[in-house]
Amino acid sequence: MTSFDLRRLKLRSGEECRDEVDVELAPIEFGGQRYLPVPETVPTELTVDRATTGTVFRLRFRTRLHGPCYRCLGDAVLDVPIDAREYQATKPESDDMTTPYLADDRLDLSAWAHDSVVLALPDQILCRDDCAGLCPTCGKNLNEEPHEHETEGGDPRWGALAELRDRL
Repeated sequence: MTSFDLRRLKLRSGEECRDEVDVELAPIEFGGQRYLPVPETVPTELTVDRATTGTVFRLRFRTRLHGPCYRCLGDAVLDVPIDAREYQATKPESDDMTTPYLADDRLDLSAWAHDSVVLALPDQILCRDDCAGLCPTCGKNLNEEPHEHETEGGDPRWGALAELRDRL
């Protein structure tokens, strides 16, 4: 876990601090699949702005995730740019004015980075935009071996209903 100690900053209202911090990213579970950040430790830019009503945090970095394609289960690589912001009020009146990543003047950068990556992910992680997926009949990868199967007459259990339809 990577954290940042805010006590070492002596910021007054209107002042800003920028720092480069290497943050450890944990593997991401998404859609029942595991995606690994490469590299596991990413260089980030942390900005802390002190205002009269609170503190604004900004975290920026790029990461690359490796894991299975949603459609064909082949290797997928996804570049994810992150530009996340959080706010912590000096005297919070509600939970909306606090950040869950701050406790005892320590900012949990690993958890914040992990959550930011998850929120930036697309609905489906694909190996390529035009991925054809797997054949629903035989399970072969349609990207490597495009093909079609002949359709049969259907389920024989419905045969009696088909005959009735034909007579009407």
